[in-house]
Amino acid sequence: MKTKFFSNKEIKFADHPKFANVKIATFITEKDTDTVSVCLLDIAPKTEIPIHTHDPQVDSIFVFEGQGEAFVNGRWDKIEAGDYIFVPALDEHGINNTGTTSLKLFVHHSPPLL
Repeated sequence: MKTKFFSNKEIKFADHPKFANVKIATFITEKDTDTVSVCLLDIAPKTEIPIHTHDPQVDSIFVFEGQGEAFVNGRWDKIEAGDYIFVPALDEHGINNTGTTSLKLFVHHSPPLL
């Protein structure tokens, strides 16, 4: 895989294949490399990504806009722009946009989920 650059002007969001009211912009997938996948999520207000797990993927999630809640370590905690969440494989996690604007996340999975 070669270095890739994605201009902000070229980023295109599509409907998430699993979650209603969630948009996804995909950057790196298993078609590009067998080590990671990278995407942006745009979660509409009052929308929840239900509690789930990944095997064997680990998640790195950076909140870059909005506010909500994340289910980690067995409980819901408030999240906001600037927060970071690391989720080991098989750990339960979920996201809930409790705000009135989009909740935007930068998500990195290893190995690739997408």
